[in-house]
Amino acid sequence: MQCSANYGESEEDVAIFFGQSGTGKTTLSADPERTLIGDDEHGWTDDGVFNFEGGCYARVMNLSHEDEPEIYGATRRFGTLLENVTMDMRTRHVDLDDASLTENTRAAYPISHIPNMTCLGRGGHPKHVIMLTCDAFGVLPPVSRLTHEQAVYHFLPGYTAKVTGTEAGIKEPWAVFSPCFDVPFMALPPATYARLLGERIAKHNVDIWLVNTGWTGGPYGEGERIKLRFARAIVKAILSGKLKRTVTKTDPIFGLAVPVSCPFVPTEILAPRNTWKDQLAYDRQAFTLAAMVEKNFLENAGGIPEAVKNAGPKTIGELREDLLAA
Repeated sequence: MQCSANYGESEEDVAIFFGQSGTGKTTLSADPERTLIGDDEHGWTDDGVFNFEGGCYARVMNLSHEDEPEIYGATRRFGTLLENVTMDMRTRHVDLDDASLTENTRAAYPISHIPNMTCLGRGGHPKHVIMLTCDAFGVLPPVSRLTHEQAVYHFLPGYTAKVTGTEAGIKEPWAVFSPCFDVPFMALPPATYARLLGERIAKHNVDIWLVNTGWTGGPYGEGERIKLRFARAIVKAILSGKLKRTVTKTDPIFGLAVPVSCPFVPTEILAPRNTWKDQLAYDRQAFTLAAMVEKNFLENAGGIPEAVKNAGPKTIGELREDLLAA
């Protein structure tokens, strides 16, 4: 699984974070209040989760001690490899705010550079699975709770947007799909891994969440990216169990259960349609993304149960029928 993993007060309080580059997987799992199991590439066996790698690979453009103290500290330790980062050759100080070479500046370091990590590289079965996406369309809510069927549905297309600073040549975000968030490394058809995930989360009754770290108030170029402190507050509310007890409202297009409130997060951004000045433009953008997600799901959905196939976004026709019925 291309995911990071950590745990809370005990090794049985495990959370895993699925996500592609640029979604916040490394940042959000490096939590000073939790123990890091691994930054990327984990397995999930009958005994729990374990890490394959033993290292971390973080984007460090504009990294600050205030926002990301663990990762920032790791960039200052011997043994860390810095990529594309400029250095003052006289003082030997690095400049993490300098994008003159590229915005895709990186740090590779052993997991032991993170103070709150486990040398064992393993934990129990996850209590929470968080699927991260960076939605450049600005239409997905910052957080929504998924049913098990919805979790398998959204796991299969693995939607996010490539953003500046993640790969060379990217000047503005565009939608990309990587089935199961890890398609380049899969030996079997994606549907095989989606079914395995469905079996695991059903057996262990895992809570599943979709967290959008992308844009709000409009698409890229019009809106703004969701602030890191809000994303952290959302993850904290999920892992503490507070968000599970919050009232939700169903998104009419994506069918997601969206919390109406979250501690330390502005209520107005939780319903993305309300943050757009032109709400009809939001609807058009949302249906565009919904159609793209459905198309990519169907490309890899061979053998997937009907209950999962029915757990995706609604088409314009389906929404019209629902409105007429109401």
